[in-house]
Amino acid sequence: MAVILAGGEGSRLGVLTAKRTKPAVPFGGKFRIIDFALSNCVNSGLFDVMIVAQYRPHSLIEHIGAGGPWELDRERTGGVRIYSPYKSREAGSWFVGTADAVQQNFLFVKDRRPDLVVILSGDHIYRMNYNDLIAKHLERRADVTLATMEVPDHEKSRFGIVQLDDDERVTSFVEKPKDPIPGLGSMGIYVFNYGVLDRVLLEDSRMPDSNHDFGKDILPRMIARGERVFSWKYAGYWRDVGTIESYWEAHMDLIGEPPLYDLNDLGWLIHTRSENRPPARLAKGADVSDSLITHGCAIATDAHIERSILSAGVRVEPGAVVRESVLLTDCVIERGAVVERAILDKRARVGQGARVGAMPQGDDEPGSRRFAVLGKNAVIPAGFVVGAGAEVGPDVIPSDLGSSPLPEGAAVFTKRRPHEV
Repeated sequence: MAVILAGGEGSRLGVLTAKRTKPAVPFGGKFRIIDFALSNCVNSGLFDVMIVAQYRPHSLIEHIGAGGPWELDRERTGGVRIYSPYKSREAGSWFVGTADAVQQNFLFVKDRRPDLVVILSGDHIYRMNYNDLIAKHLERRADVTLATMEVPDHEKSRFGIVQLDDDERVTSFVEKPKDPIPGLGSMGIYVFNYGVLDRVLLEDSRMPDSNHDFGKDILPRMIARGERVFSWKYAGYWRDVGTIESYWEAHMDLIGEPPLYDLNDLGWLIHTRSENRPPARLAKGADVSDSLITHGCAIATDAHIERSILSAGVRVEPGAVVRESVLLTDCVIERGAVVERAILDKRARVGQGARVGAMPQGDDEPGSRRFAVLGKNAVIPAGFVVGAGAEVGPDVIPSDLGSSPLPEGAAVFTKRRPHEV
């Protein structure tokens, strides 16, 4: 059985998660982030899937529905079930950590009585056959096996870092160390024996000083008392798209030559719920290069699209320019407007002759990149300038913006009351 943790608030994604949980954020022109974990499950032959949601799950629930696009609309054996947050009588609170999220829903796992439980995160972009991980887990007669990967020193503070003996048994697990230490990064992907998981979750739930988290509490505790905790090293593509920068970079990975992540791999399709849209239309004279153009898009004469991803229904009018940007569903770039190094959420509109974002000047070092971001339904009026790194919230209209330009790094949100939006 697979358990996908999909409760991430994703605050570092800014306005993209203002109205949805991180796993429900659109990605790659036609997908949602959770599609990658779900597709890995079904491509690996795991058809019994439980999704644990928490923060703003409505968009996620609508997207997954009964699970048809993933062949998970099953009534008797297997299928997908989504469990929304609630306050249990025993815990008296919302989910506190990753382990607590599973513990509060563990009765639903017990109903299925699986031999193994594969615990996954719903907010990573990768392609993995979980059978390889499961086979190694069984071969070693492990209590739990962690998927791990090489991590550069400057990123180790974002990971749980594990150290191994010569048999790849885990001897140490340090969650997000402040200073780099030797070891592999934990990917937040675990295979537990059912009985072991039941025992350690119950034990952890009775510890008032615990963070109720796999990385902070359960795994270090299991290692300290000598339980059989092993590592399985993964060598493929993987990205945590938890920040605006990593979200943009992951999109650029799709359009490299060759792409670091190839969506055209027919042997490992990423399944999703697609909208019914007509084919994309590129007018004579439209200039499109190194980009992904999704169904329903309309690219007008003399429009220029370069190294960008356009989701369903995007419209780019004559003379408009889009460079190194990610445009989500039904965005409109009006005549002569320029969008550079920007991320636009659904139905954002950039007025005639306006400018959003800017290409970098000089060295483009990781960590120093600046991306303009427009929230869902945001409207930028004609001639207005939104500086690099500026953020415009959902539902913002021209009267919310003030004078042009909106400086680099500034943030603007609607001044209207919710019932007026």
